[in-house]
Amino acid sequence: MTKIRLAHLRTQGINFAVFAADAPSHRDRDRGQLLAELTAEARRSGLRVDKAALAFSQSGRQTFYGTPDLVRFLSRTGVSRWTHTLTV
Repeated sequence: MTKIRLAHLRTQGINFAVFAADAPSHRDRDRGQLLAELTAEARRSGLRVDKAALAFSQSGRQTFYGTPDLVRFLSRTGVSRWTHTLTV
């Protein structure tokens, strides 16, 4: 079992989840699969998730992968706080 930090936030009527995780391979295909799995687990836990993204460090920079408009938003604002922990 692994614990993943999760930010479940609401902005402009949109519920979104940001997971502090990256695929071990660092490939977009695997990141997409990981994001789908974590999003499904968050929903099973009772969270409403309209959009989702992964947050990870790449070359010393905070990087996001996921829904394109959410990624653009997070690139400008960052993640304000981690609100939950998800065990997977």
